[in-house]
Parts: sequence; structure tokens; C-alpha cells
Amino acid sequence: MTHGPLADVCRAAGWQVSVLDLTGVTDKAAFMERCVRALDLPEWFGRNWDALADTLGDPDWGPASPGRLLVVTGWRPYATARPGEWETAQEVLESAAGHYEEYDATLSVVLALGGSDQLPSDQPG
Repeated sequence: MTHGPLADVCRAAGWQVSVLDLTGVTDKAAFMERCVRALDLPEWFGRNWDALADTLGDPDWGPASPGRLLVVTGWRPYATARPGEWETAQEVLESAAGHYEEYDATLSVVLALGGSDQLPSDQPG
């Protein structure tokens, strides 16, 4: 799966595309483990919000020039189950995205809708 036309356009422009699939994630520990795998974070990564912010803001991890697209899928159930954690996660991702302007690179984060993101109450009845 290519994760849509935006991912295809970004790949064609030379961007790196990463997918953070949060399907089945119900807590911070699982969120951090998904980040380690999907974002190729080092095993020594601290698995807390500060460590995630530091790692995503590190130019050694950062997006290759011209940029990286991070597509977050399956996030809505986690956001509903743990709204405070989800708010913090969004703040960390937003901060990382703004960090790379000084390095002539771009990190864009997209929250994908649909598919596994739909909650049972979102289904047509």
C-alpha cells in the first residue's frame, strides 16, 4: 500500500515517506514501540515524550533533503482512549515538524483518515 497520492507525489519528489500505523495502540508504551519500529529509532531510545521530542528534533534522525513525510494511520482509537497522551503526541510531532526549517529540510506530518481509523460509531448504520 502506498498510503495515497500525497505519499506518491512526495516519493516522486525525492522525499522519504514513513508510515506510523497506530492500529491497535491503546497506551503510551505501545505508541512508543510503534515509533521505534516505524521511524527507525535506536533501541536505546528512552521511550518517553522528552526522548521522542529530542530524537525527532535531532538532525541525525531528521528528514533527508528535501524532506520526509510522516503519515500517521490508525490513530483515532488511541486518540479516543487516551486523549491526554494523544494531545502530547501531537505536540511532539508538531514541534519536530517545525524544527527542520533551519536545516533546509522539511518534516511534514499527516494524520490519515479512514480505513482502520474509523471507530465503530463512525460506521454508517
